[in-house]
Amino acid sequence: MSIIVNLDVMLAKRKMTLTELSEQIDLSLNNLSVLKTGKARAIRFSTLEKICEVLECQPGDILEYRIANQPD
Repeated sequence: MSIIVNLDVMLAKRKMTLTELSEQIDLSLNNLSVLKTGKARAIRFSTLEKICEVLECQPGDILEYRIANQPD
């Protein structure tokens, strides 16, 4: 099982860059990049809330639970 981060998908849908999102939510580009690439080990609810607010989406649009060995 694993958590898939679809931040890049939402950014593309909103025609927004990671840099723009970083500036709007006041989070470092490096920290957002770690999240976007799926290398983050945790995310604060406050950060998730800000991302959802700016991208006008739900947490489930960004985070996805996938069972191992399940086809994409």
